[in-house]
Amino acid sequence: MCEYCGCQSLTTIDELTQEHETVVGLIAQVRDAHRDGHIARMAELARRITEVLVPHTQVEEGGLFPAMAAEFPEQIAALEAEHRRVEAVLAEAEGPFLADPTWPGRLIDTLNLLREHILKEQDGVFPAALAFLDPEQWEAVEAVRARVGSAVPQPSP
Repeated sequence: MCEYCGCQSLTTIDELTQEHETVVGLIAQVRDAHRDGHIARMAELARRITEVLVPHTQVEEGGLFPAMAAEFPEQIAALEAEHRRVEAVLAEAEGPFLADPTWPGRLIDTLNLLREHILKEQDGVFPAALAFLDPEQWEAVEAVRARVGSAVPQPSP
C-alpha cells in the first residue's frame, strides 16, 4: 500500500497499515469463497475480518479520529458511518447468514466499500494525521493501542 508520505515510519500508522493489509488479504479470500459458492467459508472469513477490525476501529475512533475531527469533521463523520455499515454486515456472519440468501452479495458489496474505505484512510487520513497531530495527540492514539492491542501479530524485531 501507500509509502509515499513517510507516515508508516510512525509505529501507530504502521500498525494500522498492517491491519489494513491483513484485511485486504482476507477480502480476497472472501471473494474466492464467494466465487466458489462456499458461504460458510465466507462467514468464517468475515468473522476473522471482524477480529482484526475491532481493535483497529477502537484505535481510530478512540484516538486518531477525535484528534482530526476538528480539522476534518465531515470526512471523519463519513468514515465513522462507513465503520457502522461494515460492522453491521460483518456481524451477520455470527449466524443469520445461512437463512438470508442476500447476505453473500451484501457481504461482497460491503467488502468493496471496506476496500475503498481503507484507501481513504491510507491516502488521506494517515498522511493528514502525520501533518496535523501533535506529540500529545499521538500519545493519546498510542494509549488506545496499548489498551486494545491488535489481532495482527507484530513482526519480531
